[in-house]
Amino acid sequence: MLESLIAEELAESVILTNGVVIEVHTGSIASPRGRTFIAVLCDEIAFWRSDDSANPDAEVVAAVRPGLASIPNSILLLASSPYAKRRLLWTTFRKHFARDDARVLVWKGSTAEMNPSLDPTVIAEAYEEDPASAAAEYGADFRSDVEAFVSRETVDACTMLGFSELLPVWGISYAGFVDPSGGSADSMTLGIAHAEKDGSAILDCIREVRPPFSPESVVSDFAAVLKSYRIDRVHGDRYAGEWPREQFAKAGIIYQPSERSKSEIYRDALPLLNSGKAKLLDLPRLAAQLCNLERRTSRGGRDSIDHPPGGHDDIANAAAGALLNAGIPGPQPARSMRLDFMSR
Repeated sequence: MLESLIAEELAESVILTNGVVIEVHTGSIASPRGRTFIAVLCDEIAFWRSDDSANPDAEVVAAVRPGLASIPNSILLLASSPYAKRRLLWTTFRKHFARDDARVLVWKGSTAEMNPSLDPTVIAEAYEEDPASAAAEYGADFRSDVEAFVSRETVDACTMLGFSELLPVWGISYAGFVDPSGGSADSMTLGIAHAEKDGSAILDCIREVRPPFSPESVVSDFAAVLKSYRIDRVHGDRYAGEWPREQFAKAGIIYQPSERSKSEIYRDALPLLNSGKAKLLDLPRLAAQLCNLERRTSRGGRDSIDHPPGGHDDIANAAAGALLNAGIPGPQPARSMRLDFMSR
């Protein structure tokens, strides 16, 4: 019966004889617009990530709703293993689950309930190894050990709208932080910041080079940017042992490994963000990476802060490190000063 409805099979779509097309797409804000949908399935929506958006799940769903609205009784399905108590899946669950008056049906089922043929020892071993992870993966429970690091509202309040970079100014002391990379997987990033007399920290410059790239060439480019801000010493993480130190030394910059771990950098930068003392550049990738950071609590009670599975935080790490390294400013030279801005 079903085969008689198929007119053509393509790599990522099936065309039916009644004109309906079944397609598979990656989550995108732009692709659903201007189309008409009978049904949309958003698979594993709890794990949607984007370096260019802090809320890709909500934005994609908002983009498909107009296409569903033109068809009576159209269906929007959000299917996923649960994850942290945040984002669209959690807010929908919290609002509609187990409510008789809800207009949205929420179905929660464990792996054992939905797939009774699965060997129960597999589930038992998972719970023994990591109860919090197993409860989400097999028990359909949202994780209580994963929380958002910082809210979107906080990041927006710290953002200098319209400014993607601040030019170097004579008389201001700048600090830099580098997140190195080998050039094949992660971006290599540089952050530059300075401190004001009132204790605020201003992010002046962010550089990101995405893979693939030559690490030696990027070090040379970053060194030139650092020198334009009169920086001859830069901090960074302990990636690749002595390699960053040696390469930056060749370019005339002293590379000093940070005494803080990445998690400690985020932890110590959080008060600057929450108090509004941090001033961020208006860069969507920076905002998205900051908002995607997660605080995890281990079984021993120790917190760690990092990007989510499959995510990135190279820009956020460089920015937070630079803001912390800016420190408290000393006396400024007695000369006329001019603050220049570079607007997008």
